[in-house]
Amino acid sequence: MKLWRWIVGLILVAVLAAFAWHWVADDPGYVMIHLRGTTLQMTVVTGVVLLLVAWAAIAFLVALIRWPFGAMNSRHRRLSRRRLADGLVALIEGRHGEAERDLNRAARYPSVRGPALLAAAEAAERHGESARAIETLDLAAQETPRAARVLRARLMRRTGRAAEGAALLAPEANSGALTPAGWVEFAEASLASGDARNAMRALEPLRKSGELGAPAFNDLESRVVAAAIVAQPDGASLTGFWSQLPKGQRRLPSAIDAYARQAMRYGQSMAAMDEIESALRREWSPELVATYGGMGSEDLEQRVRRAEAWIDTHPNDPVLLTTVGRMCVRMQLWGKAKPYLERALAIAPSAAAWEALGDVYQGEQQPELAQRCYRNAFALMRGESAESLPEMRLGRIDTRVTAVEERDQHGVPRLSP
Repeated sequence: MKLWRWIVGLILVAVLAAFAWHWVADDPGYVMIHLRGTTLQMTVVTGVVLLLVAWAAIAFLVALIRWPFGAMNSRHRRLSRRRLADGLVALIEGRHGEAERDLNRAARYPSVRGPALLAAAEAAERHGESARAIETLDLAAQETPRAARVLRARLMRRTGRAAEGAALLAPEANSGALTPAGWVEFAEASLASGDARNAMRALEPLRKSGELGAPAFNDLESRVVAAAIVAQPDGASLTGFWSQLPKGQRRLPSAIDAYARQAMRYGQSMAAMDEIESALRREWSPELVATYGGMGSEDLEQRVRRAEAWIDTHPNDPVLLTTVGRMCVRMQLWGKAKPYLERALAIAPSAAAWEALGDVYQGEQQPELAQRCYRNAFALMRGESAESLPEMRLGRIDTRVTAVEERDQHGVPRLSP
């Protein structure tokens, strides 16, 4: 394609040159210059050519004079860029002192001064030189004020001054002028200072910008919404806040978990159970199952029956088995709780299951076995291995995964992971 363009262009130039030559040949023009008794006579074409030659000669002389200065600037530019690259690599590799030195040297050249100073401030802070990092940010603010402000807020949060960092970004947040990184830092600083309401303001701009990846945004949204739910002072505020949340946020597992716990705290156990049961019908979540099992003694028998029904579709979920076992323990159904807990331990040993099994043996008046179960629970909490009980060694528990067809809310079968 480019070759054809060149060919067409050359043809057009040739045609124009031919017409111009005939036009000039008919009347080449006449130029006379008379200066201090000297007279120069030439055609217009000759005058134009002489002017072009003079312009080229002058341009060549100017370039020749400027060449040494340009060579020095070019060398300085190459050195600054190389130092910037070396400093960034050193910062990533954890050589913070070396990174700060290279980045400060790179900042001497205007074109990379702003980025170099920002990275140098980050290197100084990681090196433990917070005062020097602030001084560097003061210089960076003259080149890149918005980025320097975000980094300053981040340094404040890391040094335990999250409220000051949020206040620093608040004016731009109020005007909606924060950058994506600024919104993220505003949300993190607000969370760290206990101001979940301000953190909620950052979610919509971040969602619209799309600059934060889906996993990172989902994690931030989950933490912010959960913190906002926990911050509600009473049951009425909790109900109002929950009803005003968008549908997508009400379906976040962490938000449902936080809502259920707060609802139980304010005496709204039925609402808490309904939300968890609805969520588990949409998507299975062991975390929500554990919360469901620890919701106090209200409607305990009904919750046990529902949890036992879930075992039909999730027969090898250790969290569900442990949850059912613990609820049976609270009802003092020792014989019913024991097989659930033993199966959970055979699939995935956990401190919670060992502790509940210890409660079973304690209820059956077998203190020696109960103590061994409690010791196993403490061992797992310390990261040590647990010792199986004699009767568990003798009995065989089939922990093979049972093939159970699961369907989503639209009736479509789920694929096994």
